[in-house]
Amino acid sequence: MNRLFGAKNTAPKPTLSGAISNVDTRVESLDVKLAKLNAELTTYQSRLAKMRDGPGKAALKQKALKILQRRKMYEGQRDQLQQQSWNMEQADMMTSNLQNVMTTVDAMKSTNKTLKKQYGKIDLDKIERMQDEMQDLLEIGNEINESLGRSYDVPDDVDEAELDAELEALGEEADFERELGGPMGEDETPAFMRDEVPQFVDEPPEAGKVKEAAG
Repeated sequence: MNRLFGAKNTAPKPTLSGAISNVDTRVESLDVKLAKLNAELTTYQSRLAKMRDGPGKAALKQKALKILQRRKMYEGQRDQLQQQSWNMEQADMMTSNLQNVMTTVDAMKSTNKTLKKQYGKIDLDKIERMQDEMQDLLEIGNEINESLGRSYDVPDDVDEAELDAELEALGEEADFERELGGPMGEDETPAFMRDEVPQFVDEPPEAGKVKEAAG
């Protein structure tokens, strides 16, 4: 059956990256050959510089000429391969960029679909009503705070002149109380115990004892 229809090709398909790698390998091989030919030409040039004109020098020049021809051929092949590698690298870069663009487009499509699905569930009118209710509640809260923070029967228009008059009145009241006798201090003896001594006592009491009795 394989002879009639042929066997199925199971070999992996060539890729652009693989082709670029193969071409670069060939370029490296040509570089090695060119380096060897350049070394030979340098040797011939040194020998020819020391030889006199004659059949021997002419024969050596022919050998050097053949090596020079080979070098030009290799250089031409290398230049072609390098151009091929450059073209394939450009194509590979364009392919990679195109893949990135397609990936980005697919991601944007998926995101757009998700956003439409999510935003489609949102009721803008309901959000507006909720915002209005929140605003009303905040205003009510502010009114409650103002009401609770209101002072009771406390005058707000007290100035410095009224304060000075009040302090002066308090000072005059204190002076008046002192003139009338004022409040009794802790260490003072009552007037009725300081000045009056009963008739049945022969000697007036001592001050310290009077204070102790008063205490």
